Amino acid sequence: MTDHVRTASTAWDLTDNPGTPGHVNVRLTGARLSAVLYDTLKGRLLEGAYAAGEKIVVESIRQEFGVSKQPVMDALRHLSSDKLVDIVPQVGVQVVSYTRQEVEDFFTLFGGFEGTIAGVAALRRTDAQLRDLDAVSANVDGLISSDDAAVRAHGYRLQNREFHAVIHRMAHSRIMAETSQRMWDLSDFLINTTGVDNPLSTALNDRQHDHRSISDAIRAGNERWAREAMEHHIVGTVEVIRNESENRNVAG
Repeated sequence: MTDHVRTASTAWDLTDNPGTPGHVNVRLTGARLSAVLYDTLKGRLLEGAYAAGEKIVVESIRQEFGVSKQPVMDALRHLSSDKLVDIVPQVGVQVVSYTRQEVEDFFTLFGGFEGTIAGVAALRRTDAQLRDLDAVSANVDGLISSDDAAVRAHGYRLQNREFHAVIHRMAHSRIMAETSQRMWDLSDFLINTTGVDNPLSTALNDRQHDHRSISDAIRAGNERWAREAMEHHIVGTVEVIRNESENRNVAG
């Protein structure tokens, strides 16, 4: 990914290559610079551009974007509060590395929370929202036929987020959706920092099977079925990650 910055007397134009994760193209002044740096670095973290435990060199980021150290540190402090990076005094900044047990604990917690949302969605969804869910599911079907593992992995991350976002809208609960947003960021981060190339790209058929089960349960208005199907889907992510990691080790 290549970034460049054009500076003016009071504003910056921060531009990533169009079509790449974290693409931005906005005029920046003052505090907005930190916000866009945050979004750009967060996008890289969620896409796995940095490995777990990798050191992030502040000076390199500062030079890359042609900015002072302050907005870079502001962005990194925000990412630290998201539990995506660690800022260690006198040592530096590094990508957070979670243990296997911590990852499993997270997805257990996450599965229960998303299951609750799906159960509520089954009781509150509209016909229009069901059509939205079907449209996203069709997009995932299109990814399955791709021969490009990178396209499948990146495309699934985006379409999977949208699939679940539709379910969040079905629940008609702002507090549920906003709380879940942070958990989804951490989920993407954990999946994409496993060290596996193109994570989940080999599991799209199984993941889509789960999506159909969730959709059927919500369409039927069955709260318990929707909750259980969603929890199974989310918690099952741990096994997918483990299998892909083991397959990588065998291939290596």
